[in-house]
Amino acid sequence: MASEEVKHDYHLVEPSAWPIVGSVGAFVSAVGAIAYFQTLKGAPPLFGLLSGPYMLILGALILGYTFIGWWRDVVKESVVNGDHTPVVKLGLRYGMILFIASEVMFFVAWFWAYFNAALFPKFIGLATWPPPQTITFDPWHLPLLNTLILLTSGTTVTWAHHAIQTGDRKGAVNGLALTVLLGLTFTCVQAYEYMHAGFGFAGNVYGATFFMATGFHGFHVIVGTIFLIVCYFRARAGHFTPERHFGFEAAAWYWHFVDVVWLFLFASIYVWGEGAHLAGH
Repeated sequence: MASEEVKHDYHLVEPSAWPIVGSVGAFVSAVGAIAYFQTLKGAPPLFGLLSGPYMLILGALILGYTFIGWWRDVVKESVVNGDHTPVVKLGLRYGMILFIASEVMFFVAWFWAYFNAALFPKFIGLATWPPPQTITFDPWHLPLLNTLILLTSGTTVTWAHHAIQTGDRKGAVNGLALTVLLGLTFTCVQAYEYMHAGFGFAGNVYGATFFMATGFHGFHVIVGTIFLIVCYFRARAGHFTPERHFGFEAAAWYWHFVDVVWLFLFASIYVWGEGAHLAGH
């Protein structure tokens, strides 16, 4: 049947080892994380030399190898084999939309945790919100700078998208390069902000909700930046055309989602949740 002419618009994927390899990587990472956490609590190592962080790193390496190989095959299916017909691309769009919807619900959980404590502090034993003696960030300093950085990156990725739609490869490459640079700058500013935080993660609900919400957002920024770096090299290689560029569209959608989440974080956690802060911090 493989030698017969295809008479439908659907893509029947070839047998691949990546799902089982990725499953092994996820399992090793999970077991390594559990062993590492137990070691931090004082428990003896479970697997000798492979205990704790070593097993976690091994699983992460397997997962990274899976990502690179699997996505390389998907790019090959699109660019080399031409398997991504309009029907297939429609399915890919639906898949990306559902993925972003699941990410929205993921962040809803962290916002829920934050507002549950912020709106009803007495229910968790606090007199006010933020908790007394908590030195919060000045929202009009580094947080505002990061907001401007992300909003600017949203315009540059839109510029790159428009350039691809009009066949302007140079404009697409330049727009992607600027977006990647802005994404890296955001991550650096966020890391600097964390290093100068006036509160910790453990021991208080404000620090826990703050670092979980903004930390996971920062992780998504890193993932989106990697996504855009791949698109940058693909754009330079001429993979994107006005008719075929869903890989970039998916990255752009994801980046705009990250932008919107940050706006909610900035408004609710930094501005609305502002308390006392030291001058210059």
